[in-house]
Amino acid sequence: MALAFVFPGQGSQAPGMGRDLAAAFPAAREVFQEIDEALKQKLSRLMFEGPAEELTLTANAQPALMAASVAVLRVLEAEGGFDLAARVALVAGHSLGEYSALTAARAFDLATAARLLRLRGEAMQQATPPGTGAMAALLGAELEQARALCEAAGPNPETGATEVVEIANDNGGGQVVISGAKPAVDRAVAAAPGAGIKRALPLPVSAPFHCALMAPAADVMRDALGQARLVAPLVPVVANVSAAKATGPDEIRDLLVRQVTATVRWRECVAAMATMGCDRFVELGAGKVLTGLMKRNAPDATASAIGTPAEVEAFLKSI
Repeated sequence: MALAFVFPGQGSQAPGMGRDLAAAFPAAREVFQEIDEALKQKLSRLMFEGPAEELTLTANAQPALMAASVAVLRVLEAEGGFDLAARVALVAGHSLGEYSALTAARAFDLATAARLLRLRGEAMQQATPPGTGAMAALLGAELEQARALCEAAGPNPETGATEVVEIANDNGGGQVVISGAKPAVDRAVAAAPGAGIKRALPLPVSAPFHCALMAPAADVMRDALGQARLVAPLVPVVANVSAAKATGPDEIRDLLVRQVTATVRWRECVAAMATMGCDRFVELGAGKVLTGLMKRNAPDATASAIGTPAEVEAFLKSI
């Protein structure tokens, strides 16, 4: 049974994340302390206590989710002698979770990853003026249906100009997320029922992630990643942009820059990992979003999540 570790993205954060892990394990406390020091902020207190509104801010949520994920792995290593390189075939993460995957595989050190994700969150927030972008989840939609909907919704009937509306996430299981200029996303949401899509749900996000409007943030990350220390990961990462294995530092830098504006091809990432022999997927960190998606995308595989002391114990017993 080949094992893959997967790491969640934005939306999985919640006050209380990592708190029980920190109370139970010194290795988790060390992770949170190191990230607090790197960011010169008590991010761990915000993670443990909230308020939710502050934790949900993109610049906080991104490093916080990475911290929670990496803390789980460090606990597995410290408490169970878990050897990532020996036991895990592949790692992958959803959007910012790709940074968590790379940090877990020692491509980034903790402080570097925390600072990059803080910068990434700030740059993505600042890429568009507030209120001008939007995102929506299309439920019961196949990818080609969603593409056709975006193509039809792009032209503004009043001005004749084509506005950005693109596929942000292909999550699989009939869930596709679109992103772009708010008027174009609104047109897509209104037209979804007539396009045979079961439900279109506007998302409560602060910016239109993973679309062409994020180009200014991609430029920021290109400069930052060019200066950041990045080494080959201990375990290959299956990248969001390519849905293929990546191991070279220069290749990974390029993929992380492109990821800011590109579609998160999660459905294809899971399919690629399954094709490469992975039949057990374990989600590390906050929530169980990817575990739920995994059951739809790889029904023949087993999927579970580790985020609490009890789940750590259960996983270590299972191996």
